[in-house]
Amino acid sequence: MGSVKTSEGKYIYGIIRHSGNLDLGSIGIGGRKDRVYGVSHKGICAVVSNTPVMQYQTRRVYLKAHQLVLEEVMKLSSVLPLRFSTIADTDNDSGIQAILERDYEQFITALDKLKNKKELGLKVIAIDKVIYNHIIKEYDDIRLFKEKLKHMPPDQAHYQLLEIGRMVEKALEKEKERFKRQIITTLQPLATEVKVNDNYGERMVLNAAFLVENDTEATFDEAVNELGDQLGSLLIFKYVGTLPPYNFVNMTIDID
Repeated sequence: MGSVKTSEGKYIYGIIRHSGNLDLGSIGIGGRKDRVYGVSHKGICAVVSNTPVMQYQTRRVYLKAHQLVLEEVMKLSSVLPLRFSTIADTDNDSGIQAILERDYEQFITALDKLKNKKELGLKVIAIDKVIYNHIIKEYDDIRLFKEKLKHMPPDQAHYQLLEIGRMVEKALEKEKERFKRQIITTLQPLATEVKVNDNYGERMVLNAAFLVENDTEATFDEAVNELGDQLGSLLIFKYVGTLPPYNFVNMTIDID
């Protein structure tokens, strides 16, 4: 990199299209109030701060600091976020400029993909008792089976109760898939790309990210709100806007 290795390095938060000076103030990761600034090369800019050369633990205080910088950057430009704790073992800007020069085409390609777009996140969760009442109402076989058990002695109804539990679980998965298809079918045409992530918890219906054009964001917001109005009696919509587009870029750079 043209510099001597040192215990001080540069934390790289992300890459943006930018020329000229960039100073985001003393908000750098690590609690030392290091200045976050830009290092430019041919119209692209690495957003960096000084840091000890170390592996930051995934603690809330560090993750929050990393996220804060990206949020500030996203007020200025679409950002190509780098993975948490990306640290170049160089104590001067020439080392960062060497990275930008070496990986220039890779950065440009990724930035072109993200130009004038943002990531929007949506998590949809079934409301606990409400969704089960909905299933009882909609599935005649489960409802009738349950009514039949009311007239049986508890010791005789044990295995039948287990069977009802299995029927409800199967019906819940069916309903979740139906809601998921409805939501994706509505929102996918408004996004340039969709990433459906794994659910966590038995009541989660959808955990997805959408890459949306800036000009389409208002229309996308309206569509999410309409889905919330339609399905809000059964589902909770957790909608988060303007996230770093980690779901749509997988950027790892050689920082040695």
